[in-house]
Parts: sequence; structure tokens; C-alpha cells
Amino acid sequence: MLRRRLGTTGLLVIALTACAGGGGTAGATPTGGKAAPPAPSASPSPSPSASQSDPVARALARLSVEEKVGQLFMPVLYGTTAASSSGENQARYGAPTPAKVIARYHLGGVILFPHNVKGVSQVVGLTNGLQRASKEVPLLIGTDQENGLVSRMSALMTDFPGASVIGATGDPAWARKVAAATGAELRALGVNLDFAPVADVNIDPRNPVIGSRAFGKDPQRVAKMVAASVKGFADADVAATAKHFPGHGDTSVDSHTGLPVIKHTRAEWERIDAPPFKAAIGAGVDAVMSAHIVFPKLDPSGDPATLSKPILTGLLRQKLGYDGVISTDALNMAGVRQKYNDGEIAVRAVLAGADLLLMPNDLPKAYDAVLAAVKSGRISERRLDQSVTRLLKLKQAKGYLAEAPTASVSRANDVLRSAAHRKLTARVKSAAD
Repeated sequence: MLRRRLGTTGLLVIALTACAGGGGTAGATPTGGKAAPPAPSASPSPSPSASQSDPVARALARLSVEEKVGQLFMPVLYGTTAASSSGENQARYGAPTPAKVIARYHLGGVILFPHNVKGVSQVVGLTNGLQRASKEVPLLIGTDQENGLVSRMSALMTDFPGASVIGATGDPAWARKVAAATGAELRALGVNLDFAPVADVNIDPRNPVIGSRAFGKDPQRVAKMVAASVKGFADADVAATAKHFPGHGDTSVDSHTGLPVIKHTRAEWERIDAPPFKAAIGAGVDAVMSAHIVFPKLDPSGDPATLSKPILTGLLRQKLGYDGVISTDALNMAGVRQKYNDGEIAVRAVLAGADLLLMPNDLPKAYDAVLAAVKSGRISERRLDQSVTRLLKLKQAKGYLAEAPTASVSRANDVLRSAAHRKLTARVKSAAD
């Protein structure tokens, strides 16, 4: 069993997330042969009283600037074990195995896709191995398990109903029960963060990217379902992510392949798009994912919400009062890559207010750019510390910080596709008819 305990001297987040397809990075250029990140440099330590009393402060104090930057990143890695050598890893990240990529970039998280999933014991071994490879802080191991259309772990998990089916029941209690069961199965596999629930209100029937992934088209019903789902994931001690802020429901353009523009007025946003996110925040959601959409009435700059300080900081943090983790949607998607290079995208996302940088198209370039921006002062170390602190607080709140969560094959076999979960699925589908 994995046991990483950290003593009193220091402790120590691909088709659709709205998300990018197939585990690959369309148009990516191999990045093998790039120099390793520079050796860690010391960070200023907080006051002794702070470091002794607060496990998050102690964890933060132990991290170098390079390690703090690494905590922001959650790429997709290739292989079915932490020690699997892969030409994809070597080409993209300059290291052959998932474990070596984690160590090289001091990663704060990894996201799993179907190519990482072969069997129960294999996934348990993979997630435990990934955790062992993270020497500074236990990992967020995430996936997109929305159920229904987007179900990355479907080869192993119960075929739970998707959001549109749950929404059709009209009863938020079903949303909570399905989220709790989904979370229990994920946690049994060693996955501790789900990029769900979808909080978009699907009011455009031509929407090619949300559709049945949403709970429906009525903002108040969607809000109740989202809040219940957040509570269900909390019941399972799995972090939940409401997506895609400020609302991806009224578009006929897919942000994987283009840049959608949503023309809602501020009043329409307040009435249509905002209620589910407000409900998620009220329910204690762990993370909110940004959308690669332009929303001119919220920010006239033409930048997508992922890179918009008026939207992420001004609206989500200041207007809605949210101080949890903000995750980007996948940074290899076309919707965020039209104006800036891969390094500048990562820097601008942090400056806009994002904390977790999901699936950068070029991790070495993105990491180097954020590190250079911190060292030049473009991103202040205070701003960097804010993001790392939020990520550490999430891990601490869920019990992931002092000791990495450990999966068990026997526990997974008991939980996955259990009779109780199959019965729950049947009852929800019956209630939706």
C-alpha cells in the first residue's frame, strides 16, 4: 500500500471536457530533446507560526518556485503503468514514462483517458504508481466521467445515466445519488477529481458539444441538479468540477474546432447561464472549469473566457464570490489557440485567474513560459502562491494532502458495477420515462 506521510517539518486537477479529443493534441509538434526544467530554487518561507499551524502553509513553504509552477499543470500522460515507456511521452515531454514526466515537471495532477484504462487491477496499479512518483505533493488524478456521452472510465464502471436522463426525472435526489455512486467507483480506482457536473443550460438545439451532457434547458432545474451532483461527489470524497463557465449552452460552434461567440446580454447571462454556477458555488463545488468561448457582453476584448480576467476574476471570483480552484478547459483545443502561442496561453490563463492548467498543447513550452513569467515578475510570486494554495487547500479538504489516497483492487472489485449501482441506474431510467 502507498503511504506517504509528511512530518511536522513540512507537508510535503480529449474528445470533450467541453474536452479535447482522443488523448492526443491536434497539431502538436513533438518536443523531445528539450532541456529539463532548471534545478529548483528556494522560495521564501512563511512565518514559523504559520508554517507550524497550517498544513497548507507548511506544504507551500516546502516548494521551490519550479515546484510551485509544476503544481498548476495537469497533462494527459501515455501508458498503462507509471513505469510504462512511451514514444508519445518522450516526444511530447522529453521523458519516457509517466513517473519520469511527473518528476521532471513536479506535476500537481494527471488526467486519465481511455488509453490509460485496460482493467481494474491495472488502473489501481497505475494510480498508485502515479502517486508514488509525486515526491512533493500527492496528485490530483482526474478524469471526465460525466456519464452518458462523456465517460472515460466506461470500460470498468457502471453505465450510469447521463445528465439529460437525470434531468428528465425532475428530481435532484437522483442527481445526488448518481454522483455519489460515480464518485465511489472513481475513488475505488484511485481517481480523486471528476470534471463533472456540466452546469451549462442547453438552450440551443443545434449545440454540437453540450447537448445531452446538460441536465436540460431550464436554468432553475439545471441549477438544482448541479447543486445536488456537487453534494453527491462530496459524499464520496471526490472533487467535483462545474463546467463550462460562464456558460457553453447557447452555441452552435464546437470549441474543440472553433471559437464560439455567445451574444447574451449581461441580463440574459444572469437569468440563463449564471444560476447553475451560483448553485454549484453555494453547494461547495471544489472547482469550476472555464469555457473557450467569447462572451462580448461580459468582456469585449475578444479573448475566450479562459484567458479573460474580467470573466474569471471579475465575474467568477469577485461577483460570485468563488475562491476555489478555477481549472481551464483543455488548452490543446482550437477555441483557446487562435490568438496566442502555447506558452503565452498558459501565462494569460494564470493572469486571468486560472489555477489549474489542463492539458497544455506543449507542456514544456507552457511550463517554461509560466516559470519565466514568475521570474520576470509578470506573474507575481504572490499570484502564483494564490493558485498553489487553492490547489493545496482542495487536497487538504478532501484528505489528499498529508497522505496520498491509495486504491485497493479488492475494494474496487466490490464497488465497481455493484448490484446496488446497477439497481440505481435502472431506477433513474425508470423515473425519467
